[in-house]
Amino acid sequence: MKTIQIIGTNKCRHTRAAVRFFKERRIPFHFVDLSQRELSDGEFSSIVRAVGLENMIDIEGKEYQRLGLKYMTYDIESKLRENPKLLKTPIVRCGHKAAVGYDPEAWKSFLASIKGAFDAKNELL
Repeated sequence: MKTIQIIGTNKCRHTRAAVRFFKERRIPFHFVDLSQRELSDGEFSSIVRAVGLENMIDIEGKEYQRLGLKYMTYDIESKLRENPKLLKTPIVRCGHKAAVGYDPEAWKSFLASIKGAFDAKNELL
């Protein structure tokens, strides 16, 4: 069965919105707090395959501005791996699919793909 994984931080308002979205619909999910744990190599690779490396970096975030990356040439993958604060959050995964940033439409499509695992009361079978 497919499960929902939400990757982000508790300080991020968009991550909190994703958590709220799935809680309101009583959909079980696994939350990964980037301030507590880094992404594994497998998780990172899976997300890159789903959304692309360029879509994962938060070019409007404080960390991007603080590091002055707008004016530098750098390897995106190495920067994201060494500094998870550069990731655009939340990252919501469902199977091999992923969505980065605030994207309720993608989250709804994830619900549709796992809907068969729920009964009429939206309870997990």
